[in-house]
Amino acid sequence: MPMMLRQFKLLRPIASGGMGTVYRALDTSLNREVAVKLMKDEMLEDAEAVEAFDVEAKACASLNHTNIIHIYTFDEHQGKRYLVMEVADNGSLDTRIENESMVPELDILDVGTKVASALNSALQKGLLHRDIKPGNILFNQEGEPKVIDFGLATNSTKDTNYHGTIWGTPYYIAPEKVNREAETFLSDMYSLAGTLYHGLTGHVPFEAPTIEEVVSAQIHTPLTPPNHVVQTITQGTSDAIYHAMAKDPAHRYQSYADFIMALESARSQLLVSMYNA
Repeated sequence: MPMMLRQFKLLRPIASGGMGTVYRALDTSLNREVAVKLMKDEMLEDAEAVEAFDVEAKACASLNHTNIIHIYTFDEHQGKRYLVMEVADNGSLDTRIENESMVPELDILDVGTKVASALNSALQKGLLHRDIKPGNILFNQEGEPKVIDFGLATNSTKDTNYHGTIWGTPYYIAPEKVNREAETFLSDMYSLAGTLYHGLTGHVPFEAPTIEEVVSAQIHTPLTPPNHVVQTITQGTSDAIYHAMAKDPAHRYQSYADFIMALESARSQLLVSMYNA
């Protein structure tokens, strides 16, 4: 540090994951700060990883929504593959859960409404995210949530090989994906609701000693409503999340608009209760 990738001067690391490391950087041509995701050298030999990196770049670049990370460019320089995007380095929802245990209900409703809107925008472009979780929701300096990591994204009309690898994070994966059934936007909705559940209660929806048991619980174990875990959670918020996490996709909200409406209604009820307290 620092090093140059064309006009981008990498300054310091922000975060690191399995695919690569994200750096705060300076675009010397436009004199603005950006984030550069640099693919790890050892991943360049992995065709599947390279494809996922390409998918992430092209998926994000095709979208234009306030709450989806904005991609500036995607390039390769001297054997290094990298992605340049807007800076969102004010932590993730995962970090907030770690630091605060339970994120305030009003904040969770704000995140839920905005991320649901972002996923709906992606859906209009025919994209499913497929890995919504607290670590894939970042915040910028203004506190706006930004959905990142479309590396597993797929076309919502594409036929999926349900006998191959199951993609997703076990704590938030929808039951139909575990059962290798059709994956739709309702699977993303389930994962978002599971993410909100974790933020609200400080607990993942299903806790078990092993990952295999967690995955099994997504299918077989009844969900405990959020307000049964933390009694101060309002009924409207608890109901909205519980509904969006129905085992059967047909029993969830049948559009993001309906889910957003439920979250906004819960927010209004919460504000009234806070005002009258």
